Amino acid sequence: MYTLLSGLYKYVFQKDEYCILILGLDNAGKTTFLEQSKTRFNRNYKGMNLSKITTTVGLNIGTVDVGKARLMFWDLGGQEELQSLWDKYYAECHGVIYVIDSTDEERLSESKQAFEKVVSSESLDGVPVLVLANKQDVEQRST
Repeated sequence: MYTLLSGLYKYVFQKDEYCILILGLDNAGKTTFLEQSKTRFNRNYKGMNLSKITTTVGLNIGTVDVGKARLMFWDLGGQEELQSLWDKYYAECHGVIYVIDSTDEERLSESKQAFEKVVSSESLDGVPVLVLANKQDVEQRST
């Protein structure tokens, strides 16, 4: 009887889970994007102080419930030595958000190369990719 009730409960209340990778070079704003998303979509989440966000070593995981879906965001570190690990997560993901620091013109070509490596992976065939040009609200510094 317990198995029947447990199965019924899971069928009625369990959410579909989707894993979304957040990729991009270091300092592009991936973790800030994740924290802002968690704050916006989770009522009881207060969020962390954005000035306390440091470089991600490894990954950060965040969960957001939207309707009957649960989105699990995997924010992977963007340092060059960590980029070689990104492809280990491709098989499990349902979508990719690639974040670009739109104010860092010196690294745009580096970001383009990393992005091309991501989208050329056969493991991501058919997986939706969103390119997010971050920091567009930051005033450009004139020299």
